[in-house]
Amino acid sequence: METTSTSTRTNSNNTPFSLLSRGWKEVRDSADADLQLMRARANSFKNLANSFDREIENFFNSASIASFSVPSPLKSSTSPTEVDFVKKLRPKFSEIRRVYSAPEISKKVLERWGPRAKLGIDLSAIKNAIVAGEKEGEERRGVVGLDRRRRLGFREFWGEGKEGGGGQFGEWKPIRVLKRRLREFEKKSEFGEIFGGFKNSEFVEKLKSSLKAIHKEPQESKEVPPLDVPELLAYLVRQSEPFLDQLGVRKDVCDKIVESLCSSRKNQLLLPSLSSGESTLLDENANDELDLRIASVLQSTGHCYDGGFWTDLSKHHPSDRKRHVAIVTTASLPWMTGTAVNPLYRAAYLAKSEKQNVTLLVPWLCKSDQELVYPNNLTFTSPEEQENYIRNWLEERIGFKADFKISFYPGKFAKERRSIIPAGDTSQFIPSKDADIAILEEPEHLNWYHHGKRWTTKFNHVVGVVHTNYLEYIKREKNGALQAFFVKHINNLVTRAYCHKVLRLSAATQDLPKSVICNVHGVNPKFLKIGEKVAAESELGQQAFSKGAYFLGKMVWAKGYKELIDLLAKHKNDLDGFNLDVFGNGEDANEVQTTAKRLDLNLNFLKGRDHADDSLHGYKVFINPSLSDVLCTATAEALAMGKFVVCADHPSNEYFRSFPNCLTYKTSEDFVARVKEALANEPHPLTPEQIYNLSWEAATQRFMQYSELDRVLDPEKDDVKLSKTNGRSITKAVSTPNMSEMVDGGLAFAHYCLTGNELLRLCTGAIPGTRDYDKQHCKDLHLLPPQVENPIYGW
Repeated sequence: METTSTSTRTNSNNTPFSLLSRGWKEVRDSADADLQLMRARANSFKNLANSFDREIENFFNSASIASFSVPSPLKSSTSPTEVDFVKKLRPKFSEIRRVYSAPEISKKVLERWGPRAKLGIDLSAIKNAIVAGEKEGEERRGVVGLDRRRRLGFREFWGEGKEGGGGQFGEWKPIRVLKRRLREFEKKSEFGEIFGGFKNSEFVEKLKSSLKAIHKEPQESKEVPPLDVPELLAYLVRQSEPFLDQLGVRKDVCDKIVESLCSSRKNQLLLPSLSSGESTLLDENANDELDLRIASVLQSTGHCYDGGFWTDLSKHHPSDRKRHVAIVTTASLPWMTGTAVNPLYRAAYLAKSEKQNVTLLVPWLCKSDQELVYPNNLTFTSPEEQENYIRNWLEERIGFKADFKISFYPGKFAKERRSIIPAGDTSQFIPSKDADIAILEEPEHLNWYHHGKRWTTKFNHVVGVVHTNYLEYIKREKNGALQAFFVKHINNLVTRAYCHKVLRLSAATQDLPKSVICNVHGVNPKFLKIGEKVAAESELGQQAFSKGAYFLGKMVWAKGYKELIDLLAKHKNDLDGFNLDVFGNGEDANEVQTTAKRLDLNLNFLKGRDHADDSLHGYKVFINPSLSDVLCTATAEALAMGKFVVCADHPSNEYFRSFPNCLTYKTSEDFVARVKEALANEPHPLTPEQIYNLSWEAATQRFMQYSELDRVLDPEKDDVKLSKTNGRSITKAVSTPNMSEMVDGGLAFAHYCLTGNELLRLCTGAIPGTRDYDKQHCKDLHLLPPQVENPIYGW
């Protein structure tokens, strides 16, 4: 199970596996590019030398012509001294040309002229020749060259030409002189105005930036040490957790292995700070030292990750418009079950903030299935009629008009499983333009036989909310242990393959991948108002409750009726005179009532009704012995109304323990004691904090936090996060490729292939013909036939 911290998910970086995949082709291409650069620079130098030779030849030729031509007024200034200077300079330049045109000098230049080396050609011979010629000509006539001041500038311009020997320049002396003069110039400008009264700071800054572009200071190399074998093994174990989990290796065992592999290296990890100009993101799990180490090595290479084998590059990217949230559930009103009621409230309160558009996608049943599922023979002839019923029911309870869309997908009722199974690809009923965020209520149920597009491929963020403890129900059936074994692994597969994040309402559910435990359900505001009324009556000294104990729930054995009858039968004498009213309808109603009558239990069976019904307000104690619930909605509603609740000490009731009116028991004897305690005392009034914690406002806030929806809807808050190690900052990408992504993609592909085979579907309990919707669904929902919507050649 994952922690509540977070991914994810950001510029993309690499894993070590993508670095190892770089082949010899890239190395060869890089070497070829370096050689081409070296050749280009060598050719440039050669062209420069040839141009210099031509200029020298022109200079000598012009001097020779001047010495033998007929004198004219225009050439009267030419003197024998100048001709002698040129003649003496010719052998020196010939020597220079001979030296620098030798093959040895070309070889040395190419050896030292690498991609990181600086061009260092020793021009001191040229300088000495010119300076010697100047001195000799000046001694004879004093008319050659420049004056003293200009000659000093010329020598200062050439300088020594090199530092440290070896033909390598340090800082080119003309640049150094110019920079020094600029500094003096800048200091002077601070005390006055120049250039017609304008400050020269802007001019100096531009000039300095140009010089920096020409001459870059040598930078200290910051080498990141490569990953060693223990680190690679540790990272392999960490990324193999999905596969190891399928083999039964727990996450804590993997963590211990990773810790032992990294312990020897822990004190030696050097994480150099990365440049602030690089835009990378930090995953919420990046506090882990190994993740930071991997990030530093990956970022030092500069290699970018463009997606893996399962990456869909055409995935919808949200624009600046409002985000869209699609809530997909497995049941709908008027079926009064948790997966019909709670997603409806979630859609209303998510839409209430008006920060995102919301669509609720519910199953549509044909009339024959409606008669089996919906109470009181209530049926609908069209989706619009059922939508009106749903909206009216909701607005009566929440007190405001909820602005969200209701859509329908084809579904069929499975009598044996007493649940609705989707028919066809459910994801296709959310248009691609709205495929942004998906909330899958009961993700394992929705995807058992899902044969369509992968949810995480179509949507940017997919959250699953687990409502039901299916393993507990299956274990009660024939060959339940064997069935539960297979269902457990199928649930692992589909939630891992189709969800980014999974929320479990309590620890009573199966421990699924990517999951975190959090109660993200609230209660109807009507129940909170009833609780406030009871608290006000108690403060005035009025009696708020006039009746004893009751139980309310769907009348099937798995909903706590078996545990209730066993407890009352065992302690029939201890609870002498104790009467319990039971409200509920269900498939096992006749059998339950017959068993209670046979055991002569003081149970009064009544028809099921809404928990907010006025007839239930006077009861003081709600009894719920169920062990199959994940988070009993009726328990939360009873607490909201200010009643006592007697329930089992079970993970499904962990959230309610903080309320003083919740009385839990571990043994049957404790059950008797808690019932007597509740009947003999008055409940504690709810505090404002307790009332808020039971509300849907608080539940929606918890949902936004634990599903990471707040980060997804407002990515600016999570764009760049820094983690400091040894005083240095480092960033890590959320979308770093890992083995988990490859495993998830492989599982999704395998599941798609298996669910495409009708024989395998039937062998695993699927309803015949549910791979696609039928003609009646086409008629009711105005759909194209499946063979037209998804032709075989487009599969």
